[in-house]
Amino acid sequence: MRYISLSDKDKKDMLKKIGVSSIEELFSTIPKDVRLKEKLRIPEELSEPDLIRRFEEIANKNSYDNYISFLGAGAYAHFIPSIVDCISSRGEFVTPYTPYQPEVSQGTLQAIFEFQTLICQLTGMDIANASLYDGASGAAEAILMAHRINGKPKLLMANTLHPHYKDTIRTYTKNLGLAIEEIRFTESGATDFSDLKEKLDENTSAVIIQSPNFFGVVEQIGTVSELTHKNKAMCIVAVAEPVSLGLLEAPGALNADIVVGEGQSFGIPMSFGGPYVGFMACAKEFVRQFPGRIVGQTKDVDGKRGFVLTLSTREQHIRRERATSNICTNQSLCALRATIYLEALGKEGLKELAWQNIQKANYALDKLSIVKGIKRKFTGDIFNEFVLEFERPWPELEAYLQEKSIIGGLGLDEYYPELKNCALFCVTEMHKKEDIDRLFESLKEALLQS
Repeated sequence: MRYISLSDKDKKDMLKKIGVSSIEELFSTIPKDVRLKEKLRIPEELSEPDLIRRFEEIANKNSYDNYISFLGAGAYAHFIPSIVDCISSRGEFVTPYTPYQPEVSQGTLQAIFEFQTLICQLTGMDIANASLYDGASGAAEAILMAHRINGKPKLLMANTLHPHYKDTIRTYTKNLGLAIEEIRFTESGATDFSDLKEKLDENTSAVIIQSPNFFGVVEQIGTVSELTHKNKAMCIVAVAEPVSLGLLEAPGALNADIVVGEGQSFGIPMSFGGPYVGFMACAKEFVRQFPGRIVGQTKDVDGKRGFVLTLSTREQHIRRERATSNICTNQSLCALRATIYLEALGKEGLKELAWQNIQKANYALDKLSIVKGIKRKFTGDIFNEFVLEFERPWPELEAYLQEKSIIGGLGLDEYYPELKNCALFCVTEMHKKEDIDRLFESLKEALLQS
């Protein structure tokens, strides 16, 4: 079906219906300084064959195969087995949205149930929901959930939490009167426990940390949860790189109350930023404040196994004022891909994948750290990301690497002004030894230039 635009008559009828005389009046509430005042700078219209040819011409300018990328920071390049595309592209799963009618949605409900089960196994928690938009919105939903449970007015947020997660949390909580304080990090790149102890008090609702954190450093979740619980606050753990759960101890085993994260690493291509799939799990005593939907297993009248929506505390299911969230939804197709991916790898496969990430990242860190003009910024244990500090301005080195068809690390001064000329690098199982050696040689050449 082709897109058919509105006619002038359609527009006039619509404006008349809502009681405004013109488009200008309709948009009058939008400040003038943010309105587009000129026409969009786009080419003239093309026929469909010409448009396809034009896109092909643009696509042919890409030189994807020649580039190596060492970017991570919440979006990770992992190998996706062919089975993920094969099964998830079947017609049955083209539009796996909310299964409102369980009698005709058993396949979709079962897939969601399996996703929930896998997330519980990975996080060590009792209950998981059907998924969320992404890791950032999941982190914000966890903060809202903790605030509903204890009503306390203060949130402590690790400074090493992903900057986008922090921004999303601030947006979600803007009108709640929730005071937010950030916890410093030490020279190890991990949370400063002395600063955490100093800021924790009886008004603290929750403490949220990320592990591995934004710098790639593995946090001591057990210590954070112990300090948090002593002050009767909730411990929330965010996981932006869930492949790490193949080897690291589950946050639930370390007494986290809520675990949230981003599932993009599980069979979902980076796709220029989405769509992704957030996951969320918690201890069973908090289930009544859990946002989103939960699929449960039951039996039908004949005693056969079946699946239903068990708890659906969204505004479309119950009265809006009683909803635990007015914005969360489940990302069923992405959750399905994550489920297929995890079940294809299995426990041992995920463990091996995590081990390869650790080994390759540490090889890269050790090799790059010996280059004159480069030093390792943090001393903490890493998973598949690490921060390097450079004697020369990072933007100059980054430009040099791009000339060599290498996309280097993420410059950190935009998010952490104190980390000027520092960059965050990511190495996964997709990087060959030759790729890391090529980065090594290119950085060495760049630093030798005057």
